[in-house]
Amino acid sequence: MMAETRITAADVARRAGVSQPTVSRVFTDGSSVSPDKVKRVRDAARELGYRPNTLARSLNTGRSFTIGIVLAYMKNPFYPEALQKLSERFSERGYHVIVFFAANLATEVDSVVDDLVAHQVDGIILASVSMSNQLTARLQDLDIPFVLFNRGQEDNSIPSVTATNLEGGRIAGRFLAAGGHKRIAHIAGWKKSLNGRDRQQGFIEGLDEYGLEPYQIIDSHYRRRMAINATHELFRQSDVPDAIFVGNDHMAFAVLETLQCDLGLRIPEDVSVVGFDDVKMAAWKIYNLTTLRQPVSRMVNETVSMLLGMIEDGAVPTGRLEVESRLVIRGSARIPETWTSDNPIK
Repeated sequence: MMAETRITAADVARRAGVSQPTVSRVFTDGSSVSPDKVKRVRDAARELGYRPNTLARSLNTGRSFTIGIVLAYMKNPFYPEALQKLSERFSERGYHVIVFFAANLATEVDSVVDDLVAHQVDGIILASVSMSNQLTARLQDLDIPFVLFNRGQEDNSIPSVTATNLEGGRIAGRFLAAGGHKRIAHIAGWKKSLNGRDRQQGFIEGLDEYGLEPYQIIDSHYRRRMAINATHELFRQSDVPDAIFVGNDHMAFAVLETLQCDLGLRIPEDVSVVGFDDVKMAAWKIYNLTTLRQPVSRMVNETVSMLLGMIEDGAVPTGRLEVESRLVIRGSARIPETWTSDNPIK
């Protein structure tokens, strides 16, 4: 078997129509290259599968050009898509990623961060991982740039990128109340997660605008099995919900399956369901899920820009950045008569 031909900077230069030194400057921090040439070079590099020589750059700069990404789990389909996009964006900037998994326990996260430090990563992204105040302080003391991805903290000065979770929950509450529902339950995310608490609080506020209170709220830790159990619990009662707002799509799929397959209910005739994330599966006909969209591409781009700004330019962390969530209407929930695509429920 013949060895695979290695793509070189000269190959990229020919494809992009620039000189080889220009290719080198594009992948060298602090170099001045016109935006047009940067785009041509990065497009050509992506098409050819070119990877800069990070070893040589590391020797020259003292940096590893490695980003550590810490995840809790991959069962939620939002995270595989986000991880792929993060890897692609960092690769375009000449970095590679190392992925570590840790449960949502501060002690386990501490040990993983120790491993990341041992790998001499240039920066860290913590996605859906519990962060203790001690750990945050430790990262700051070690002067290691980090960004929380899809994970907020009460301290707004901590660098993080999330969706507008509070407003997203508020929109879900308004939408279901405006649809004429009166017994609206919430199968919530994790009470120790600021994202989950914000979505729940927004939902409560949205219902309050219509003079309603939640029928019932059940914390299901963003877990599929717990969402299934919560659905059965809700429908064992004599006065059952007529709508459910679910804290993320991963749980919402389990709720839909339970309602239809186990309980024989019709969606949305008997029960309306709204999720949160808008992962690709939400558009599958079997789910057809109305949900709040977390704009993953924008969140990834903002995360990469924020982290590399700290690494390459010494930028001061900008604190929490929220990217707007929008309601995506499909067939799992009754559509209010007052709703139009140009005039969403307020």
